[in-house]
Amino acid sequence: MASLLHRLAAIIAFLCIATFFSATILVELSGSAEAIATLKSLIVWPGLLILVPSIAFTGASGFALAKGRGGKLVRQKQKRMPFIGANGILVLIPCAVVLDHWASLGAFGTSFYVVQGVELIAGAVNLILMGMNMRDGLRLSGRLRRSA
Repeated sequence: MASLLHRLAAIIAFLCIATFFSATILVELSGSAEAIATLKSLIVWPGLLILVPSIAFTGASGFALAKGRGGKLVRQKQKRMPFIGANGILVLIPCAVVLDHWASLGAFGTSFYVVQGVELIAGAVNLILMGMNMRDGLRLSGRLRRSA
């Protein structure tokens, strides 16, 4: 059961970040200032309310599931998770809050796009690291074999 909840939380966290990332790109390419402001607001509320607990639960349950297990894959997952969490807490959340504030004011200047660029890079990094953790988790569970 713990393994199932861990997988579910990881999938939710990954999909949240992927949705925020892709929606940001799409709305910037085709959206109005109002659409950008609406998206930035939705990312903060309810988006972060879903993302933050799912990442926290994924990390906590992952460390609990790894207790008593060793091996290269477990160690790699354990090394990535603190970076994923720190990237979220120190970069993604502050960027989301600041961008939401600026978008609500209609302040779409250079600073907005610099911070959004930082947010997109940090989001891409987290997606890659989370994807690597998912791959390694599937390998640990025997659901995915190593390629030759």
